[in-house]
Amino acid sequence: MSETTAVSKNIKVIPTADYVAVKEAMAGYLEGLTVGNFDRITDSFWEDATMHGFTAAGLTEGTYKNLKPYVDQFGAAPDSKCHLDVLAITPSTAVIRIDMEDNADGTDYTDFHTLIKQDGTWKVIAKVFHQYGI
Repeated sequence: MSETTAVSKNIKVIPTADYVAVKEAMAGYLEGLTVGNFDRITDSFWEDATMHGFTAAGLTEGTYKNLKPYVDQFGAAPDSKCHLDVLAITPSTAVIRIDMEDNADGTDYTDFHTLIKQDGTWKVIAKVFHQYGI
């Protein structure tokens, strides 16, 4: 190998604590859906976060605040189950997938959330989702 060839320094750049923090950043969202509290959901999102996805009504587009009418209409989902995976992470960005079953409206969803870390805090800036059983 020549001296000009880039060599991996084999350095772990993302601490395990960041993976934990990204998952913890979603606690408000998941708890809010479970107990039917939109105010708790807002803890996980930037003020101007976007949301797009497919429901029985077709493509839903706009802000994450469009979740409020859903929560108001369907309420709590105490029997829902979810699984969260961190798909990709950098020092300042992350993408996660949440698979959810038995939501308040009786259907299942897959969400993809993009998060940004600023001043040590992770928040969702964008959500895309798919509703099953439609």
